[in-house]
Amino acid sequence: MKTPMVASRQNWFIRNRMTLLTSAVVLGYAAFIEWFWGWSSILAQWGQVGVLPILLALALLTSTYFLRTWRIYDYFPKETGGHFTALFRVTQVHNLLNIMMPLRTGETSFPVLMRSEFGIPLARGTSALFVMRLFDLHALLAAAGIGLALASPYRALALVTWLVFLLLPVAGFALRRPLIKFAAKALPKKAQGLVHELERGLPANAGAFARAWLATVVNWLVKVVVLAWALRLMNVAPLSASFGGALGGELSSVLPVHAPGGVGTYPAGITAGAMAFGAPGQKAALDNLAQASINAHLLIVVSALTGTALALLISRKRQG
Repeated sequence: MKTPMVASRQNWFIRNRMTLLTSAVVLGYAAFIEWFWGWSSILAQWGQVGVLPILLALALLTSTYFLRTWRIYDYFPKETGGHFTALFRVTQVHNLLNIMMPLRTGETSFPVLMRSEFGIPLARGTSALFVMRLFDLHALLAAAGIGLALASPYRALALVTWLVFLLLPVAGFALRRPLIKFAAKALPKKAQGLVHELERGLPANAGAFARAWLATVVNWLVKVVVLAWALRLMNVAPLSASFGGALGGELSSVLPVHAPGGVGTYPAGITAGAMAFGAPGQKAALDNLAQASINAHLLIVVSALTGTALALLISRKRQG
């Protein structure tokens, strides 16, 4: 059995190793950008956009963090009631760690922080996070699906298929009890406990489900629209390509595998999404798209840092 001191040393070593890995990847990425394009060329796009649009985009992106916090606040009303500021700090620290740590290892901070701050058991916090991530992924896929459905030569059939997909969470929540019973019987005994913990992570009732779903949709709508607008300001055309780029970047951020800080994977997601939604393939257009995708990624990172700084500032003022 490991002693507390040994376990603490091992945890310290793991944390520092992950920090060093993240720092090495970010520095390597920054060096690559300087070598391939030059940071002066990258940042010149922001000069063309102007200060006011950048500040407005940052403000709108930061506002989505308050909505995310409210979603969790409403999810755990008994545990977090009257502690919105503390919860905002928890969600911002979790968000920043999730962005900066590789392979979604930052996700593990959420149940740990919720237990230490609000006494929520690890299993319940983990299962609730899993359910909310399913909401997030569904919202993004549904947003991408409407674009694909409108572009399909079989538009009527595609729209019906999209509508069925859109309503899957409603059907899943309505049938949750028989589905959970079936899963509990079908799975081995060791896995049945996980099924019951997952049930505890579901919204408590239909009202809670509707509020969580609506908050998820509004959150991602604002974020995708702001990113699409920013990409359009950086001359990513047509408008559908800007929309596709925003979706591609955000989809890369919720998938299980991403690089530390999203470096490389987030801009690649933007580029792939924009190409899928009609971005031209000429060299000049692709070069502009690549630079715009890097700047959009920087916008996301800066908004996360802004949100975290704001959360720590508000928390410190309340404690004072």
